[in-house]
Amino acid sequence: MADELILTEVRDRVGTATFNRPEVMNAFTDDMRWELLAALEEFSADDEVRCIVLTGAGRAFCAGGDVASMAALQGGDDTSVIQDRMRAGAQVVHLLAEVPKPTIAAVNGAAAGAGMNVALACDMRVGSDRALFSESFVKIGLVPDWGGFRSLTQLVGTAKAMELMMTGDRIDAPAAERLGLLNHVYPHETFEEEWRAFAHRFAAGPSGTLAEIKFGVRVGATGSLDDALAHEYNAQSKVFLSADAREGMGAFIEKRPPKFA
Repeated sequence: MADELILTEVRDRVGTATFNRPEVMNAFTDDMRWELLAALEEFSADDEVRCIVLTGAGRAFCAGGDVASMAALQGGDDTSVIQDRMRAGAQVVHLLAEVPKPTIAAVNGAAAGAGMNVALACDMRVGSDRALFSESFVKIGLVPDWGGFRSLTQLVGTAKAMELMMTGDRIDAPAAERLGLLNHVYPHETFEEEWRAFAHRFAAGPSGTLAEIKFGVRVGATGSLDDALAHEYNAQSKVFLSADAREGMGAFIEKRPPKFA
């Protein structure tokens, strides 16, 4: 397991992908990008997995791209490898948006550059009180990628996104929570226990309904009122006669906790 760049685990219907280069704060290699995509594709296809979590090994979530490798590429005046890396990142971000399962970034430490933006691509984020965020691209003369222009701007607005991307300043966990980058902040000592409990709430929920909520929120964030109303109409018609809706309503009437399929 020590030589695997992405560690995967399925436990209690939660699929976890862990960045596994702790000696370099989980900075991405080329292979690591594609291994992450493969892990997410596997979780997407696995009916046993009802919620997907990304996290990091060691003291960091992900420090982004490997700067030393990028500097070496500049010597050849060739951007083809960079373009290939960006294609891999784009496929990961698309999958996180399109998979009909809740996705969560469990940010255990520093999330910088691509590491920050892959966390922002998830549906929700929870952080250790040691979590740090930075749109650090500008500090090495690059622009953000992994969908950061869209995800950060949607979360914090244009003016704040401008500031964070143009300065590369670090944001600690309390500030990230205030900005809406983190849903919750937990003590570092109990962080894994806390994020697992958070993820399990979604893994135990009505999966079809949660998928429609996920897509509905995304429609609401980018579409028109008519788009949102159309989604509500179609989704409600789809889930109304589902086994989960029948169980949910039956449990409500019988005053007991629901047991979704």
